[in-house]
Amino acid sequence: MTLRLYNTLSGEKEIFESAEPGKVGIYLCGPTVYKPAHIGHAVGPVIFDVIKRYLSYKGFKVTWVVNVTDVEDKLIAAAREAGRTVPELARELEREYVEAMARLGVRAIDHMPRASEHIGEIIAHIKRLMANGVAYEAGGDVYYDVAKDAEYGKLSHRKPEEQHAGTREGLVHSGKRNPGDFALWKGGKSDEPADVQYDSPWGKGRPGWHIECSAMAMKYLGQTFDIHGGGLDLKFPHHENEIAQAEMDTGKPFARYWLHHGLTRFNTKKISKSDASFEPVMESLQLRNLLAKHSPELLRFLILQSQYRSPIDFSEEALRAATTAIDTFYRLLERIERTTGVDPYTLKVLAEQVREQNPLPAAEDLIQETVRQQVRFLEAMDDDFNTAGAISVLFELAGILNRFLDASRLETKEDEKLRKAGQGAAGTFMMLARLLGLFVEKARIERLESSGDAAGLLDLIIEVRKMSREAKQFQIADRIRDKLTELGFTLEDGQDGTRWRRV
Repeated sequence: MTLRLYNTLSGEKEIFESAEPGKVGIYLCGPTVYKPAHIGHAVGPVIFDVIKRYLSYKGFKVTWVVNVTDVEDKLIAAAREAGRTVPELARELEREYVEAMARLGVRAIDHMPRASEHIGEIIAHIKRLMANGVAYEAGGDVYYDVAKDAEYGKLSHRKPEEQHAGTREGLVHSGKRNPGDFALWKGGKSDEPADVQYDSPWGKGRPGWHIECSAMAMKYLGQTFDIHGGGLDLKFPHHENEIAQAEMDTGKPFARYWLHHGLTRFNTKKISKSDASFEPVMESLQLRNLLAKHSPELLRFLILQSQYRSPIDFSEEALRAATTAIDTFYRLLERIERTTGVDPYTLKVLAEQVREQNPLPAAEDLIQETVRQQVRFLEAMDDDFNTAGAISVLFELAGILNRFLDASRLETKEDEKLRKAGQGAAGTFMMLARLLGLFVEKARIERLESSGDAAGLLDLIIEVRKMSREAKQFQIADRIRDKLTELGFTLEDGQDGTRWRRV
């Protein structure tokens, strides 16, 4: 199977070929650490964590870089408002971000460079651009001259003057030659703290945002690397400017493939830390609060339910739907352990490995169908990392496993060959799910004691539901189940009765 990626640069799906055979370099624009991270900041890292997992599965040695923007105007303003130094605030929010990513299963980032620790590389980058005649100094600031770059706008297909609207008076005041010229270096101001002012050939100051990323990307991945990612809102001007700076510096292609993920929306509106209209709900959307209320695996699952280029609509309704969906898998994993006698989280055997040991027709059918679903899963991932399609295949495979367990009656009888087949199919399911970073660690299941008033009341409710079903009063039975789900309890109907649990 051939991996194809949608490249924003070309506007088409392209066959993926790495710059260096067997190796892949990935750069993802990371957080600007001036406010606590929200759910939107988890989308890119979760998606690219899956991308690294899948490329590694395909045999590539992957180097993944995620930067930290800790030199930036908004951070200076936030630190001043909080009465803290810029480094103090930046390190605190960076630490919180890294901890949140680890909880979400994003643990494979190879380098997290800080802009503040790469001032030397940034200054050298700017000096080369000036030597190449595409940058100029103006009163302690240094600007990129977009008029000198014939290819400027090739990523976003926007004109240079669309970057900044400005009057001639504004141009004269700033010293810029063109409205679209952007800052590579900003001269220091008298009211700014000393901890954000660095020595340079143009006087004390700090780098512009765009130059930070291109300098760090090239340091860790080389002048040409494979994949550059980020949110769709970064395409212009940030990524456009990165390409311009890098390629006018080196004369070589910067990133071969540009992958932009969809924006995260709340009530159909893009979530933004700087949007004042989000102030009333922003605290509830912060990762630290969401992770205190919801399982990290649920949030990861919710993100991956959409193909990465599609917008993600985040809401309580979406969380409830995702909870119901992922609980289908949790029930299956519990049933596999109960019927096969093996914890599925420890399974290493795959369906193909037990094919020769299971000549029984029922077992062979299961293995053949499992292998077919595995192929479909890989086809979805090869189609521009379509995690939504891959999760759909996992649901298909869950249904196949449940039907097999129903037919084989392993819950009530011993059959070693059928049990081995079930383990092989379950092992394949787990292997595929873990390519998405799902079910890597066993979910914490909270159960009520088997005795006591609460448990007895639940048993009574389940008995009433059973009587309703036997009387063909299915509306009542369904209402009971739905209400228990709303209260956090799930029911699993099996040959040995109905089980309940709370996740």
